Amino acid sequence: MNARGLAARAVLRFATGAVVVVGVLLGCAGTVAYWQAWAYCAVVFVPMASFVVWLLRHDPVLLERRLAVRERDPRQRRIVALGALCFTAVFVVPGLDRRFSWAQVPVAASLAADVAMLLGYALFVRVLLENRYASRVVDVEAGQPVVTTGPYAFVRHPMYVAAIAMMIATPIALGSWWGLVPAAPLVAVFVARIGNEEALLRDELPGYSAYAQRTKYRLLPGLW
Repeated sequence: MNARGLAARAVLRFATGAVVVVGVLLGCAGTVAYWQAWAYCAVVFVPMASFVVWLLRHDPVLLERRLAVRERDPRQRRIVALGALCFTAVFVVPGLDRRFSWAQVPVAASLAADVAMLLGYALFVRVLLENRYASRVVDVEAGQPVVTTGPYAFVRHPMYVAAIAMMIATPIALGSWWGLVPAAPLVAVFVARIGNEEALLRDELPGYSAYAQRTKYRLLPGLW
């Protein structure tokens, strides 16, 4: 894909995601006077936009990998579909919580969750800079190496660590304890995705089995 086409695709994907998230949050809340939603969107979309611009200039190949969404394995497609439902609910429930005042989250807790979001995204970016083959889809490319440095020296799936941290922080940042209810199943979704992904990597990525023996933990050192 040429640079202009890639940029247009990236801008469209980013803008669509931002509009949908803002629309769902404010629509469910029934008001624009929802400071947690605006703060959350600033914390998420400003760094994201900055990184997209950086990728366009410095690593368009990685950006193109990140724009791919079509899973080839039917099991992964089912896992992704389930994850998408939970992900949507993570925004719907806090919006409804704001509308109906189901629970009150202290301001300090929401702000701390915003900081956790930034730290999670920082880890996400660090993983991408370490592993240029980190696609959104589960696949192995010709010539793909096993990455063992940076965050991969500690756990085998650091990108999922970042994603889980951000998903758990999201409802709290949005001022909702109830939003943790749909966020919790996302952990199970990621665990299922990892199980299927590891089977593929062991079969198709030379050296991955040896790496898995050296780096024992998938998500949390000392636990799993």
